[in-house]
Amino acid sequence: MSDDLEVNDDPQAVAAAAIPITILTGFLGSGKTTVLNNLLERPELGDCAVLINEYGEASIDHLLVRQIAEDVVVLDSGCLCCTVRGDLVTALRDLFLKRVKGEVSEFRRVLVETTGLADPAPILHTLMADPLLGARYRLDGVVCTVDAVNGAKTLDQNRESVKQAAVADRLLLTKLDLADPVAVEVLRARLAGLNPGARLLAVANGAADPADILDCGLFDGTTRIPDVARWLNDEAVAAQQHGDHCGADCGHDHHHHGHHHEQQRHDRAVQSFVVTFDQPVDWEPLVMALELLVSTRGENLLRVKGIINVRDADKPLVIHGVQHLFHPPVELPAWPDDDRRTRIVFITRDLSRAPVETLLKTAVAGATKN
Repeated sequence: MSDDLEVNDDPQAVAAAAIPITILTGFLGSGKTTVLNNLLERPELGDCAVLINEYGEASIDHLLVRQIAEDVVVLDSGCLCCTVRGDLVTALRDLFLKRVKGEVSEFRRVLVETTGLADPAPILHTLMADPLLGARYRLDGVVCTVDAVNGAKTLDQNRESVKQAAVADRLLLTKLDLADPVAVEVLRARLAGLNPGARLLAVANGAADPADILDCGLFDGTTRIPDVARWLNDEAVAAQQHGDHCGADCGHDHHHHGHHHEQQRHDRAVQSFVVTFDQPVDWEPLVMALELLVSTRGENLLRVKGIINVRDADKPLVIHGVQHLFHPPVELPAWPDDDRRTRIVFITRDLSRAPVETLLKTAVAGATKN
């Protein structure tokens, strides 16, 4: 991971030139294609390329996407989270080359719709791991659709649906007109507990406002001063403060309304917490601690986001990781506000806050003493 944590020479220029990619995920039947159809009708998406993942021998879903153009590519070699990852890299490279040659319109954004069975973590890993993609594209955000009618049952029975919701930057609650209002409120509370850092949005008939779900990454495409608070999401901090008193692994059943403890195991395995440092930290010890965490518990790190106040540095660094891979840190042009604390948000599975915080703080404290 050391190579991945080398600071880019000119990260601002890379970020400014990179094409943002939005991942649209969600379990089977949750309304992803309907949302995509509506998005493609909006003028804000007129300069957007679309990659549609298929699962199975025959491509079907792409027939439902309206106004298919040359810059809509159907990936049909398998599930996006496994065999098709090479296909994803190839498709993104080919699209960029066609854009340079003028063979497709000069798209300024990419939407990737995954299959309902996809694990989004390897997809994020793929986007960050390929050096050629990293020079041309950047991950903007993960948008996950959740069926208001069957969402609770899906979360109970399918572990991957929990991961999809846990790593999302935006959660779109669909089919509200068909759902029981009481059940919807229970589902809302469950999703908020599962991923306190994601904005939860109600979507009627798949009509999501592009302004609500696009540009949800560190850079919003209109300003080079990043909104770190929005990217890290202050709600994650609030969730951590609640978790200090009663964490997700405390042994109490926070979900009632007839749900059994066994049905909540998927939720309870996923946690969101924040590790903070009030004083500037030494970079190398922090990197070594993160490397140890990745090498021993990488599969449990669903997503990591952080802003780092490095000792003797004038500008903060931003880190972003998915399981066993960290994106090269980005040096911001300036601190976005008066908060100079190091803040690292972790979304984990089967990994509680205590060992993570102990590891990082012990490493940083040891370096300070030396």
